[in-house]
Amino acid sequence: MCRNIRPLNNFEPPATRDEVTAAALQYVRKVSGTTRPSAANQAAFDRAVAEIAHVTQHLLEELVTQAPPKDREVEAAKARARAAKRYAS
Repeated sequence: MCRNIRPLNNFEPPATRDEVTAAALQYVRKVSGTTRPSAANQAAFDRAVAEIAHVTQHLLEELVTQAPPKDREVEAAKARARAAKRYAS
């Protein structure tokens, strides 16, 4: 599950709220060991996702780097190339 969490720092344009929430959701799924919580746990699950997304957004806003921003398309192309090499038959 966590392999779906992608680095979100130092991209141009910056990570969107949806990307941050998706990463938080993947984290909570991994930690809780479930992709769909029971009705009894749904509120706690949703609250954890919201809190982690909130803290993550603050972290991304406060991080400082001297590196130039990464281009999303270039990084996606690199990931596709790595996957093609990894899964080549």
